[in-house]
Amino acid sequence: MEKLLHYIWQHRLWNYADMSTNDGRRVRVIDVGTHNLDAGPDFFNAKVEIDGQMWVGNIEIHLRASDWKRHHHDSDPAYDNVILHVVEKDDAPVYRTNGERIPQIEMRVPARFGEEYDALVNSRQEISCLSRIKEVPQLTITEWIERLAFERLLGKVERIGELLKQLSGNWEEACYITLARTLGFGINSDALERLARRTPLRLVGKHSDSLLQIEALLFGQAGLLDPGQHTADTYYQQLCREYAFLANKFSLQPMEPQAWKLFRIRPQNFPLRRIAMLAHYLHNGFKLMTDIIDAPNEKALRALFQVNLTGYWASHVNFGKPLAQPLEALSNRSIDIVLINTVAPLLYARGELTDDYRMTEKAVALLEELKPENNSIVANFVFAGIPCDDALTSQALIQLKRAYCDSRKCIYCKIGHWLLSQTIHQNNN
Repeated sequence: MEKLLHYIWQHRLWNYADMSTNDGRRVRVIDVGTHNLDAGPDFFNAKVEIDGQMWVGNIEIHLRASDWKRHHHDSDPAYDNVILHVVEKDDAPVYRTNGERIPQIEMRVPARFGEEYDALVNSRQEISCLSRIKEVPQLTITEWIERLAFERLLGKVERIGELLKQLSGNWEEACYITLARTLGFGINSDALERLARRTPLRLVGKHSDSLLQIEALLFGQAGLLDPGQHTADTYYQQLCREYAFLANKFSLQPMEPQAWKLFRIRPQNFPLRRIAMLAHYLHNGFKLMTDIIDAPNEKALRALFQVNLTGYWASHVNFGKPLAQPLEALSNRSIDIVLINTVAPLLYARGELTDDYRMTEKAVALLEELKPENNSIVANFVFAGIPCDDALTSQALIQLKRAYCDSRKCIYCKIGHWLLSQTIHQNNN
């Protein structure tokens, strides 16, 4: 409940007639301050006028005034600059470490507001406000969707930035690991990223002219080769021999095979085919990041992934099980996912980290050109009345669901904020 008080204070959703200290002095809030999510007072650098005198400092908020002492703020100098203590229940005076009394006000959570909040965060619906989204002004939704789109994109950029730090700024290696993760298509993303990290480009580069050796490295490092299996499969046995040689030469340690999810997966998404596709990109040297930067438009970027697997993997999704008919390496929908989750974030990261805003604009334009993702998250929001015409918007809706709806952060969501603020306004009227 304390975070509701934070919310009401931050967004000025109080009844001004009730703003007075416990000793009767009138309070006028000029600036609520900056919300502090770390240790220390709850709001920094606020400006408050108390009986005509201006105070500049910090705000601390508690459910009960007695929490001040219970949390040992009375002996902590970090709280000496608190100019106003905001509480729901005034059950004790509060003091600085030097004994000075701190002005204190009661700011209760209106009953109806609390009920509305409980209804949102405790809803059994997957998206708690789904039936009420149409009440929210379209401008509010549009502005929130735009912010969410960049929030999600910048989260991916931050991940790439961390990768680059680990890889001493090697963009091709960061591209390789990012592509591997995307090719896992969610269910095997962690495993494919681990495989790429375990099989770095400097190792693959020693054998980049041999597709068989690259495949042996990847399948062996994935923990998917066992000479005792598929004894009649010539290709499989070749991989086993090649990996045994390379593992001995480079002191390699494979992943545990249990890392891979192999059941209830469509044939085209089977992880062994994705590993084979990764091998395709590593063959003859990996330069995908360079190709992505040089590609002039969405059509050229898409062409980078419109490839066919050759040899054994043209007719297999698993070892020892030939297909009745060949499958394309990546469908158009799958290519869209690669463009959304690999290409656009890499382009945006490149632009951000090198101050080349042509790259950031190229990334955003790509997302605006691509069709929206076709999944239940997007479908639910579209049903609720939020239009979705491109991948930039569908990424925003995924961010909304995963970062706000799933964790019930309704008070931090602009849609939830609007619905709750209406309750406050109605209460004040």
